[in-house]
Amino acid sequence: MAHLNLRRPQNVSGDFYVDTSCIDCDTCRWMAPQVFTEAGEQSAVYHQPANEAERLLALQALLSCPTSSIGTIDKPQDIKVAQLSFPIPIEENIYHCGYHSESSYGASSYLIVLPEGNILVDSPRFTPPLVKRLENMGKIRYMYLTHRDDVADHQKFADHFKCDRILHSDDITASTHNVEIQLTGREPFELTPDLLIIPVPGHSKGHTVLLYKNKFLFTGDHLAWSDHSKQLVAWHDVCWYSWSEQIKSMRKLANYSFEWVLPGHGRRYHADAETMRQQMHKCIESMEWSVVRSA
Repeated sequence: MAHLNLRRPQNVSGDFYVDTSCIDCDTCRWMAPQVFTEAGEQSAVYHQPANEAERLLALQALLSCPTSSIGTIDKPQDIKVAQLSFPIPIEENIYHCGYHSESSYGASSYLIVLPEGNILVDSPRFTPPLVKRLENMGKIRYMYLTHRDDVADHQKFADHFKCDRILHSDDITASTHNVEIQLTGREPFELTPDLLIIPVPGHSKGHTVLLYKNKFLFTGDHLAWSDHSKQLVAWHDVCWYSWSEQIKSMRKLANYSFEWVLPGHGRRYHADAETMRQQMHKCIESMEWSVVRSA
């Protein structure tokens, strides 16, 4: 819960504020860019919501903040409206779950709604308003975990929904030793005709990505859009396993066609398949150049 006495001085005056517990995960800034900005390596409110649409975005960011660092001076009477807006539609049957977890450093989680059973991609916080909404949207068949970092409350979701979790064996830890489906090897795994799991070692040894309908790519910590560099990127400074392997994985991934990059960390990116292909090659070139510069 945010504390008014810890309110950052960088906030503009008004109802919404960010306190000093912010971990600079960027969640609020991409969810409600009309309200939140970066200030001194933390977030702050630079513009108070001016209409209902902006207020809803700000409340969604408040609920999604992994450290509860966003607060309001007045108790929000419309908080239930924001709670009922989750999961937030992205496109077609793809949703953003919100309610990011501090244990995943604020990583995003997604929901794919399917007639045969829905799929959770990585783990949000296990919180009653979200759980109830997920129950209303149908059975959870699988919880697909991209890698070891963004598993958060996976056990609580598995216990509650009786879903099968999927994680590569190279990323199994003490907290995920009982995951039901443990992938092995480096070959793509076809979960269904529309769902392909692609191993992409690099950020972690067992990192995988999920390609749905050759359109939606759920990338975990492997690939994301950077507003700073205005291109698709991978982050060398948080590559815990092997940068050279991550470059190889990116080259392999460039052979696939997709139109959406939906990351755990970083920002989403949507473009036609040809533009996405160009962006992938630009990303690979940047990664290769970073090796040359460090040699």
